[in-house]
Amino acid sequence: MNNGRNRLPLKTDYLEEPFMTGIAWAADAAAPAGMANLAQFVPLILIFVVFYFLLIRPQQKKAKEHQSYLSNLKKGDKVITGGGIYGQIFGITDNVVTLEIAENVRIKVSRSAIAGSASEAEKQAPAKTGG
Repeated sequence: MNNGRNRLPLKTDYLEEPFMTGIAWAADAAAPAGMANLAQFVPLILIFVVFYFLLIRPQQKKAKEHQSYLSNLKKGDKVITGGGIYGQIFGITDNVVTLEIAENVRIKVSRSAIAGSASEAEKQAPAKTGG
């Protein structure tokens, strides 16, 4: 048998030094609590404020105007539906609008299906002439 003659000597030097001291010295010190933590959130807060004023607020304003328009509909108004059907309001209830889309041709649509005024839609997109 070998009796341990060919064994390599054990090296125990690593036990005397703290483990990974080089990494510990390379790490930054812990940031002080308080204002430093708040400073990390300032860009996020600024982005939210910009989104609110450029996207959310105008969309809410437009939705409020459309809701007001729908509540002020009356018989005889010319409207366009969300599906692109032009017609004149023949009858109106709380939730249903009866549109006359041609002479003696009437359809019933939901009040929320009204996209806007037909006269405003025609002003925004004038008809093309042949040429």
